[in-house]
Amino acid sequence: MYAHILAALDRGIPESQIMAVLGIGRTAIWRTRSAYLEGGPGYALHDVARPGKPPRYGADVEAQVSALACSTPPAGAKRWTLELLEQAARAHEGIGPISRETIRRLLKKLHQAVAQTDVVHWHSD
Repeated sequence: MYAHILAALDRGIPESQIMAVLGIGRTAIWRTRSAYLEGGPGYALHDVARPGKPPRYGADVEAQVSALACSTPPAGAKRWTLELLEQAARAHEGIGPISRETIRRLLKKLHQAVAQTDVVHWHSD
C-alpha cells in the first residue's frame, strides 16, 4: 500500500483520488509522505517495530488448544465449554496455566483465520 501511495503522489494524483482508489484516509497519505521525506523510500515502505507486550502463548499452544477443542468432549458432556477447556488445558502438560478468556480469544482468532481461508464453510443449523 505504501508503494502505491508514493507512486501516486509522485505522479501528482490528487489525494482524494488516492483515498478513493486505495480505500485509505488522509492520515495514511500524510504519514507515508512524512516518512518518505524523513528517511527516504526504505523508511516509508516498511513499518517500524512497535513497542508492546510480546504474545504469552505461541503457535504451539494455540494448536494444542484448538486440537483439544476439536477432540471428543469429556465423559458426561455433550460439547466443550470454556470451563471444560480451561480445566483440560491446565491439566495438559504442554499448555500449563491458561485462563478461560485466553482460550476464548485463541479460539476466536482460529475461527476467523479458518473462515478467511475458505477451507471450511460454516453452516448455521
